[in-house]
Amino acid sequence: MSSTVKIGIIGGTGLDDPDILKNRNEKQVTTQFGDPSGGKIVEGEIEGVPCVIVSRHGPTHDINPSNVNYRGNIWALKDAGCTHIIATTATGSLKEEVQPGDLVVVDDFIDRTQGRKQTFYDGSENGLPGLFHLPMNPPFSQPLREVIMNTAEELGLKHHKQGTVVSIEGPRFSSKAESKIFQMYGGAVINMSTVPEVVLAKEAGLLYSAIALVTDYDCWKDDYQTVSHNVVLQSFQNNVEKLKTLLIAAVQKVAAKNWDKEIQELQIALGLKTHRSCKCPPKT
Repeated sequence: MSSTVKIGIIGGTGLDDPDILKNRNEKQVTTQFGDPSGGKIVEGEIEGVPCVIVSRHGPTHDINPSNVNYRGNIWALKDAGCTHIIATTATGSLKEEVQPGDLVVVDDFIDRTQGRKQTFYDGSENGLPGLFHLPMNPPFSQPLREVIMNTAEELGLKHHKQGTVVSIEGPRFSSKAESKIFQMYGGAVINMSTVPEVVLAKEAGLLYSAIALVTDYDCWKDDYQTVSHNVVLQSFQNNVEKLKTLLIAAVQKVAAKNWDKEIQELQIALGLKTHRSCKCPPKT
């Protein structure tokens, strides 16, 4: 018998409207790692597929990236029974060919955040017991990425099939010198939220992928408008329908696939399961 698919969606303004999520049920929840953003999750269905939405920065978008309780968000989705997470993120572009309005199905990350809790095994009273050295290659679920990429292709949406996202601490934007350094790193897009979200999702045993919506050219490009919070929000709103269309279609394709193999492989990689041909190292 195949596992039941339940998809967590992490996003922002415009992605939790009633036209997407049917049979909505807002629930006040907490976890052993604290409250998720806004203290609630929204459960419902997308085309009959059970989904759970968390607004990363809160329902009114007033939680700055450094203050997001990423552990609370991920654990709330895990507690709700999610097997997958599709995250959306507004990003700046670090490459000329990655244009505002484009979608990027990111495949790797560079962490430039500072001091964020990146593990559930932190030695605290409420943390998980022990010490866990999490393997992070690959950071994103490749099979889930493939579903999203194939769906974008079928819909005719302009997208990039790979790209490294640089996650900075924020809430300030980069200086021009920093932006040019991040280009030298090989980054394709830049944001303030993928880390530690992707790390925690994998540690929690959830199949995670992120769709980046490019809103601007950051500040490295001399002949482009100055990046600002208002520019980012306006660009996101101008293009959010692309994300909605892709999410609705991708969710259905995810639900139609048997994910038993992928879920088991992730659990084995995390040492949560073993089988005869696998000797998984214990958490040390």
